[in-house]
Amino acid sequence: MKKVQSILLFAILLAGAATVNSCVSRSKFTEQKRLLDKFEDENDSLISANEQLMVTNAELLSRMGNLKNDIQQMKTDSAEYVKTIADLRKENRQLENRLQELTITMQALKKGAQQESSKLMMQIDGIQNDLQAREKELQRLSGELEEKRKNLAALELELDRRNRRMAELERIIARQDSAVKALKNKVSAALVGLENNGLTVSMRDGKVYVSLDEKLLFKSGSIVVDPAGVSALKKLVKVLEQNPDINITIEGHTDNVPLVSSPSMHDNWDLSVKRATSIVRILLDRTSITPDRLTAAGRGEFIPVDPANTSTARQKNRRTEIILMPKLDELYQMLN
Repeated sequence: MKKVQSILLFAILLAGAATVNSCVSRSKFTEQKRLLDKFEDENDSLISANEQLMVTNAELLSRMGNLKNDIQQMKTDSAEYVKTIADLRKENRQLENRLQELTITMQALKKGAQQESSKLMMQIDGIQNDLQAREKELQRLSGELEEKRKNLAALELELDRRNRRMAELERIIARQDSAVKALKNKVSAALVGLENNGLTVSMRDGKVYVSLDEKLLFKSGSIVVDPAGVSALKKLVKVLEQNPDINITIEGHTDNVPLVSSPSMHDNWDLSVKRATSIVRILLDRTSITPDRLTAAGRGEFIPVDPANTSTARQKNRRTEIILMPKLDELYQMLN
């Protein structure tokens, strides 16, 4: 709230300074413009927040897919280890049977030639060494299998946590989208009869845009809102008062025809800012809308809806946009 009040105070002081003084030093004007650009950058950051959220959602989905692939690979490796261990156990039993048979044979041949007995002893020693090596391999594989099982359990827990967080994010986003659609319907209903007569209502990027042509609000080069424009804005005020969780940004736009500089108006930037400020004052006049919900911004001629250098295009570009966006506090808390 303090940031918005500071912006409004700055715009009022700038307008007052321009009115009282017939000439402003270039250095002072440059400093004021730099501050205004800074406030505008902060506003742009807020506008792009929703796009960042969508990108975060896509990254989480991609990471969830990678986790699922890792879990599937671990399950495949675990099955192979289980089979290897079973084969080793089978071979161990065969070796134990063979050892037993050789032991019996050795006992029967003890009374025979010493040379034959030595050969049998060597065979027995070899079998015992082989058996010990296989036992060590079996223990090693059993340890690896247990470690894989622990990793698999940890990944499954992490995947479950991410799934729950993803579901909560999707629920919040769906609720925000539903709120934006409902808001658009309310605005359209409140402004019935004005749409396509100098006013349009649309929904883009999770926000509702109310675009008002210059002819509906201002005379050429003026910052005073015409009575017809005041009437339209008062209809919009009723919807905004009933939805206190909606942030409101007013953007002034001009065409690319240079403005004739005067003590009270320097250029198209100045004109667009002061027109946005005029709308802010009407929205606050004897209403329950709080100033912390409002942001006034001048975009000059730099975001045209039609880039053609024609009179028709310039008329389209001379407009004021009121951008309505639900507060995203809950979503920001989830991401943090």
